Amino acid sequence: MKARVKWVEGMSFLGESGSGHTFLMDGAPEAGGRNLGVRPMEAMLMGAGGCTSFDVVLILKRSRAEVTDCVVEIDSERAETDPKVFTKIHFHFIVTGKSLKPELVERAIKLSAEKYCSATFMLGKTAEVTHDFEIREAI
Repeated sequence: MKARVKWVEGMSFLGESGSGHTFLMDGAPEAGGRNLGVRPMEAMLMGAGGCTSFDVVLILKRSRAEVTDCVVEIDSERAETDPKVFTKIHFHFIVTGKSLKPELVERAIKLSAEKYCSATFMLGKTAEVTHDFEIREAI
């Protein structure tokens, strides 16, 4: 896997993925940025959320669960001194579907956390990573 980050101007950077996609990152105004894009650490947190959500949906679909939506809300804390690594990350999954079984959703989240999601596994080297979930019935 490859990626490229190019300085645009000020404190803005364009991230380019090996698969050909781009996104803009920018710093906070107090650090010289213009607030034009996500902060790099926000991108890292969203990437972890995307990674684990991908796993959970895939596992549920392979289990033939009728999942119709999956949202993960992420709360985090960072160290107060440099390097300001993540110290706590909590993933709250809101999974919607038809007659979803709690044990199946819990298993999918556990498999992602303990076996499949490389992003959260790496972040777990410095952060306490926790998960919970709620199930909503599809209308």
